[in-house]
Amino acid sequence: MILIALGANLGRVGLGGPHETCLAALAQLETLGVEVQAVSRWYESAPVPASDQPWYVNAVARVNCTLDPTELLALMHQVEAEFGRERGAANAARTLDLDLIDYDGQIRSEGEPPALPHPRAHERAFVLLPIRDIAPDWCHPGNRENVEDLISALPGNQDIRVLNPEQR
Repeated sequence: MILIALGANLGRVGLGGPHETCLAALAQLETLGVEVQAVSRWYESAPVPASDQPWYVNAVARVNCTLDPTELLALMHQVEAEFGRERGAANAARTLDLDLIDYDGQIRSEGEPPALPHPRAHERAFVLLPIRDIAPDWCHPGNRENVEDLISALPGNQDIRVLNPEQR
């Protein structure tokens, strides 16, 4: 199972707001050979760490592809750039953020990009709640904790809500 987190909190001229940008990025990934098998509900989440930035729109997609993790991450960075992502200060507002969360349970150290699983995925409600939507049996490859236990262990200071409760 390959899991990609999507997020944005800035709109993109010609695409609309963050939600529309993330949807367009998923479509772009498909045109580049990444098969989107499932997408979680969409969430709105406060920036982490807390700041006065606009809230983010987030989801997680389960995908399939023939690329290895390094190639997939490079493709994801290419799509981010196409959608106006400018890498600058850490945790800055962005038009698109694509993170490789899990690649078939592989474990790779932070010294050999990409680090797998994503080093902070287990600390983020905006990653774990969407994962639960599409992979309720998912376990963190490193510590083997299931997604429910990881969600239960989250600190209570991460504000998150379903973007559209009727959407599934």
